[in-house]
Amino acid sequence: MRERIIRAIAGTFILTSLVLGIWVDQNWFWLTGFVGVNLLQSSMTRWCLMDDVLKKLNVEK
Repeated sequence: MRERIIRAIAGTFILTSLVLGIWVDQNWFWLTGFVGVNLLQSSMTRWCLMDDVLKKLNVEK
């Protein structure tokens, strides 16, 4: 369950920052890059901050 939520949150952040980058200001593309780097880091270290946050919120695995 948490893994699906994490993917949904990451996808929402990426799509939102792309839309904001196109329509509002190009600096929103930094958020897209940050999410991408975070996903890459979590694939290598097997640690994700959002997973820790969801654990503290008692979201089932």
